[in-house]
Amino acid sequence: MRKRFSLMLVIMLMLVTVLAACSGGSTAEEPTTGEPPVETTEPAETPEEPAEEPAAEDATQNDGLFEASDMSMNPGTATNRTDTLIVGITSPAGVFNPIFASTTYDVWVNDLIFESFQGINADGTYSPRLAESIEVSEDGLQYTFKLKPDLKYTNGSPVTVNDYYLALKMYHDSSYDGQSDPLSWKIKGGQEYYDGTADEISGVTIVDDHTVEVEVTEATALTQVYLAGVPFIPSDYYGESYTQGNLDGVKALNDKPIGSGQYVMKSFVPGQEVVFEANPDYHLGAPKIKNVIYKTTTDETRLAMLESGEIDMDMLTVDEDNVEMAQLLGFLDLNIFPTNGYGYIGMNHESPKFSDVKVRQALVYGLNRAEIVEAVYGKFADVINIPQSKQSWAYTEEGIETYAFDTEKAKALLDEAGWTVGADGIREKDGEKFKIDFSATADNVVVDALLPIMTANYEELGIEVVAEVLDFNAITEKAESGNFEMFFMAWGLTPDPDTTVYTTEGAQNRLGYSHPAYDELAAQGKAELDTEKRKEIYAKAYQELNATIPDILMYQRRDGWAINGRINGLEITPYKDFTIDLYKAEIGE
Repeated sequence: MRKRFSLMLVIMLMLVTVLAACSGGSTAEEPTTGEPPVETTEPAETPEEPAEEPAAEDATQNDGLFEASDMSMNPGTATNRTDTLIVGITSPAGVFNPIFASTTYDVWVNDLIFESFQGINADGTYSPRLAESIEVSEDGLQYTFKLKPDLKYTNGSPVTVNDYYLALKMYHDSSYDGQSDPLSWKIKGGQEYYDGTADEISGVTIVDDHTVEVEVTEATALTQVYLAGVPFIPSDYYGESYTQGNLDGVKALNDKPIGSGQYVMKSFVPGQEVVFEANPDYHLGAPKIKNVIYKTTTDETRLAMLESGEIDMDMLTVDEDNVEMAQLLGFLDLNIFPTNGYGYIGMNHESPKFSDVKVRQALVYGLNRAEIVEAVYGKFADVINIPQSKQSWAYTEEGIETYAFDTEKAKALLDEAGWTVGADGIREKDGEKFKIDFSATADNVVVDALLPIMTANYEELGIEVVAEVLDFNAITEKAESGNFEMFFMAWGLTPDPDTTVYTTEGAQNRLGYSHPAYDELAAQGKAELDTEKRKEIYAKAYQELNATIPDILMYQRRDGWAINGRINGLEITPYKDFTIDLYKAEIGE
């Protein structure tokens, strides 16, 4: 079988008519190597198989499929491995429950274990996964999900809609602290369950073991995506550990997950590996690759481990050097495509120094973002000024300030904000020196390029930068707890622009940013069902973000997967991770 990869880009997205989002419509922190409205309430049909993606002609292109040139160079370490796929990733945090996971690395584990009513397609649309059918009332307030028959979890228990209902209860529990915003789904009785004034969600009706009806009080463009994205978790396993108002018992099972998905997790060694074994009873067919291992890698080790055959695939930082080195190995396919996400520098809006919009604007004008992006990615990334991928139907440049590097303009804004240069060259206001504590990710090529340029640029402005180096999971913990001043990370997006990253007290709002005008527009965009009207609303919303600077937006880069040429059948696009249909992949000669 010939390998195939799909690269669904701008044209396909402009034609999409069904919303797509990850669980709960949330974004997720993405790897920082180097988060269309409904015209019909019916789920999208699975698209026809797209044509074989043509190989890229040469390395001057910045996306495409660059095929292996000489498979005879494949090391024996890899070719002798006939039933095991080893994937290099940054170490997961160990949150192996899709209800709570917040990083892409944990999501990649959960994707192999858990499933929901719908699954994402390569172009960002959705089609049924566990669902036999999905029916939506004419007013969009009633959703009837019918489960496929004879489904089983890997512990042997039957899959029923009671398991779906259990997950809904956990999402609506008052102790839920995950990244989804379930109260915004407007399920009837959801607020009462959250408040503890009811022990059931009145809008959920279990018709029989395979049929559930969900009633909402308000229909939005994302309602079906949210409801159909709720994961199935076995109630005979997780339910025993759950009491209303306390999810601690469920979280205690995060490292011992059970689902109905493609693989069973056999072991997890933090910082080293996650080991999976194929689920022979998987409802879409037993995975062709018996064993999968996620092995921890870093920017410094990825290419060497690919070259030696120790791993079969990994996401590389896409720059000229890495692309050239990977191609010289001869036996690697390179799948390069625009990331559906963006890199950013987060600022804590609870800190007085970042509360003034003029200061935040100065910090953007005063940072040579183009130099940083060029240093890391070269032609494989673009500076951005709104938190949206250029592939999105919602992307706009209308009324958007580009914040081109301008030291003098930055200085003037800081002066206007009352930060004056002291005798030591450092600005101060009300007796406080302008010092920024920057939480820097260890072994990250973006941070390696960013810090010296930022330090020099801000020193010119009269601002001192002090860096603290931590691993990715430690930075995530600091961001989620609010114990930071500034950090660098990246968001992975869904195909729909709805997000809680910038809404006041949003589930994913780590920055403490609040802007009522944006909140109102975000709510309007979510509620509107017409594509063109939504596009206009989100254009205004992005203009508000662009003017008020919740964070320092850096770039949209290219994603790049280097994959041993003997691995066939993977499908990876800006919207579909390799994990979604991994059961189809095969190991060839």
